[in-house]
Amino acid sequence: MLSITPRAQEAVKTLLDESDPGITGLRVMVKAGGCSGFQYDMTLEDSPATDDVLLEFSGARLLVDPQSLELLSGVTLDYVESAAEAGFRFVNPTATSTCGCGKSFSMEMDEAMNEEAGCGSRTGC
Repeated sequence: MLSITPRAQEAVKTLLDESDPGITGLRVMVKAGGCSGFQYDMTLEDSPATDDVLLEFSGARLLVDPQSLELLSGVTLDYVESAAEAGFRFVNPTATSTCGCGKSFSMEMDEAMNEEAGCGSRTGC
């Protein structure tokens, strides 16, 4: 299951509060691509898809599709704010490698899961 730090919860709630009234949640997803094979992405959503999983943490509403939810298992969503950077950060203890920006990662996966994720081979992502 995806977890979220208290700082990230507050950042998501603030983002949702400051968004258009029709926004229902923050979509958190994993897509094939990026320099390490998979990449994290987030977007504001006005309505969930029929198969979305709604995760709510003290008012911070996250929408996650089932495929991404599997790839986000064990991941912690954090929010960092420093002189050098500010924003969401994914902490993934199961990633076998990540890129320098922290938005792309790879994992040891069986071939069927790679194909299901839209990645025919690890080098082809």
